[in-house]
Amino acid sequence: MSGSSNLSNIERQEQIVQLLSRQKRVTVNDLCEAFSISKATARRDLEVLASQGKIQRVHGGAILVSSAPPEMPILQRQSEQAEEKRQIGIAAAQLVSDGSTVFLGSGSTVLEVARNLRDRRNLTVVTNSLPVINIFADVQDITLVVIGGLFRKSELSFIGHLTEQALREINVDQVIMGARAISLTHGLTNDYLPETMTDRAIIQIGRRVILVVDHTKFGRISTAFLAPLDAIHVVVTDSRTPRSFCEGLEARGIQVIRAGSERTEKGRVEEGGEEPGPL
Repeated sequence: MSGSSNLSNIERQEQIVQLLSRQKRVTVNDLCEAFSISKATARRDLEVLASQGKIQRVHGGAILVSSAPPEMPILQRQSEQAEEKRQIGIAAAQLVSDGSTVFLGSGSTVLEVARNLRDRRNLTVVTNSLPVINIFADVQDITLVVIGGLFRKSELSFIGHLTEQALREINVDQVIMGARAISLTHGLTNDYLPETMTDRAIIQIGRRVILVVDHTKFGRISTAFLAPLDAIHVVVTDSRTPRSFCEGLEARGIQVIRAGSERTEKGRVEEGGEEPGPL
């Protein structure tokens, strides 16, 4: 770039963001060549931009952090990334043991988990999702606990003050839930604040929180902050999720399972620890 050596740090960083908006990914070497700067300076620029939430650092460079698009109703989302969600559902269900208590949140990916839990024995399912209720309504071996509240038609779920009040009376072994967007810098975000408040209450009731999200949710930021990354213990995603994101999560102590990869062939993971409190 002409005159790039005369740019201030702020001007150069702004141009780095513009460059990323055009080509989606840059390496440290790309920046050294484009702006006639050292690798140390390029890395500092990327760290500054990452701290501002404008980019996502990956191995050897960076990618642009994009805003999550508006969320469509659940009935329309079921056809999006259908195969990836199916694989995530199978992998996440392997984490649920017979005899345990699990909360299943709303969303099309969690629905795939539910479909793979109908054969569990002595399982207690707690949910605020109408589609999940319908999946287990006729299963004799599963105890179903329904959390009511304000009905959100687009998501077919119950949210709000009454829901959150009921959740305070419950403890479960595992919470399995989705999120609109996940970022290594900004954590978990959603696009509907009232539901976000309910989701925060849901996170609090589980000894283990399992996030089920397909590859399209990574590296994005939505409107409402839901929770920091350290609020979750396991992320189950699909094999198309970039390894750099998976490694970033693992560096924070979060277990990552990429459905459809060799890591999901180990079979069901048995849970240990204390039993949850009474419902």
